[in-house]
Amino acid sequence: MASAAEQLAANINFKAFSKAEDLKKRLWFTLGVLIVFRLGTYIPLPGIDPAAVAQFARSQGGGIFGMVDMLSGGALGRMSIMALNIMPYISASIIVQLMTAVSPQFEALKKEGESGRRKLNQYTRYLTVLIAMLQAYGTAVGLEAMQGGGGSAVMDPGLFFRLTTVITIVGSTLFLMWLGEQITSRGVGNGISLIIFAGIVANLPTSILNALELGRTGAMSYIFILFILAFSIGMIAFIVFMERAQRRIFIQYPKRQVGNRMYGGESSHLPIKLNSTGVIPPIFASSLIMLPASLAQLSAGSGPEWLQVIFGSLRHGSMIYLSLYLFLIVFFAFFYTSIVFNPQETAENLKKAGGFIPGYRPGQNTASYLDTVITRLTVMGAAYLAFVCAVPEFFYAAYSLPFYLGGTTFLIAVSVPMDTVAQIHSHLLAHQYEGLLKKTQLRGTRR
Repeated sequence: MASAAEQLAANINFKAFSKAEDLKKRLWFTLGVLIVFRLGTYIPLPGIDPAAVAQFARSQGGGIFGMVDMLSGGALGRMSIMALNIMPYISASIIVQLMTAVSPQFEALKKEGESGRRKLNQYTRYLTVLIAMLQAYGTAVGLEAMQGGGGSAVMDPGLFFRLTTVITIVGSTLFLMWLGEQITSRGVGNGISLIIFAGIVANLPTSILNALELGRTGAMSYIFILFILAFSIGMIAFIVFMERAQRRIFIQYPKRQVGNRMYGGESSHLPIKLNSTGVIPPIFASSLIMLPASLAQLSAGSGPEWLQVIFGSLRHGSMIYLSLYLFLIVFFAFFYTSIVFNPQETAENLKKAGGFIPGYRPGQNTASYLDTVITRLTVMGAAYLAFVCAVPEFFYAAYSLPFYLGGTTFLIAVSVPMDTVAQIHSHLLAHQYEGLLKKTQLRGTRR
């Protein structure tokens, strides 16, 4: 059996990588953008007391605040200008995609192709500004009420502080959204996911050191730390296995005779992933469930009564929180699958190409079969996502860990690198294909 290094070399082809200048530029550009993002998470908001904010962040290290801080790369705990990270854009994307399913006007825009997609992206950006303004204002009010280290977190509270906080946070959120789009178009793709991934990975060394410090001081046994490590490795292996699982549907193309020769008769496979939605359902579910709870926790009990009631019901580790979290994951798994895979459209494309699934007539029968297959796969995929996200929550609630260990974190930390490697592989294949075309053209001109 080939070693892991040999398999990696076979997949990436380092010889071709050394010659792919465009791919190297894309990788350097992506790395530069992520460095800019990480530097931005260390720039504090103007007018705050960093010591008081740090004291409050330490007291709220677990729960909802810890989850938001983990996804933001520590920016929320430091109350930096990028405290909201890219979450307002994700919330806006959820709303716009839901509108495409319930609004005929939005559904028509979705079917218009590239022009409709640009229009929907424009609406998403406008909605991102609105959501970021509301969340930034809530953050400013919460900071004014925040107490830590024996003093207020805001040096000079008032209207001017709220205005500057809203402008700073909204501008930083839009800047991050633009950076994500630049990674998608000029980098290696998956810009938004890579930004979230960079924030999570950046916090891993600190989390490991904190766990070792707890073991050194006796607050946590080394056996339990080893158990957490083994649990994490097992969860990562399980996620890799499930993310690579797929159902391959056999496709047959009929034979046809042209003159005295017989053409066609080939066969291929239509691969359908078990989890065709990736990390989108957990990210969407986390984004929605964290919105009211994070605002209520930031307000430090000074917000509206209804917001405090919601926060009390959605307290991290409660049964209502876990039930709603898993429901949203399952809902978005089915909803997003219906967006990325259309059985009717796939059946029509097969029919136009002359392909068919043995035992099913082209057209409606093939579409019904594909719909049945994708529904069963989505049930398994949603159950897998719910399991991965639920087990760490039970683990957290049972042992009251002083740091956050979530299924969304595992999924992002594993799935995003896998998708990025696939993007790099596709760029390498395109580079090799272009090289073959150039060689063929040179040979043709010589003749």
